Amino acid sequence: MRIMVATDGSDSANRAVEFAARLACDLNCGLKIVNVVGAYDRPPEQLLAFARCEHVTPQAFLSDLSEQALRMAKQRAIELGVSDIQLESQKGEASRWIVEIARRDRDDVIVLGKRGLGRVSGLLLGSVSQEVVSIASCAVIVVP
Repeated sequence: MRIMVATDGSDSANRAVEFAARLACDLNCGLKIVNVVGAYDRPPEQLLAFARCEHVTPQAFLSDLSEQALRMAKQRAIELGVSDIQLESQKGEASRWIVEIARRDRDDVIVLGKRGLGRVSGLLLGSVSQEVVSIASCAVIVVP
């Protein structure tokens, strides 16, 4: 079994990481943790202001956020007993990359949170989770 969990560092994504880590332990399999830079849906002026405060480019700032989200998710998965962990960061549209990575690596299940950090939300599910459910060719578990 191949399990992939997507995280953006939000509370909902953190719950998804915990669920996926427990599932990986129960099934005695590895866990791939994915973050897609650009999934934060911040207004460009806000991103630029954050980057200036940190004295980095907006791209470097987003990369740092991605690394931080992955590092925190990995630490939590380790705390829950997962020993085989892969990390991946991509740049672009979150839902498309999540589905592409799962397809490319032949993952059996994608785990993600119901709501992320983005401003745009669907009626019942966040826009990323809603689209992943709609276009993924494998099972998708949406954690509330």
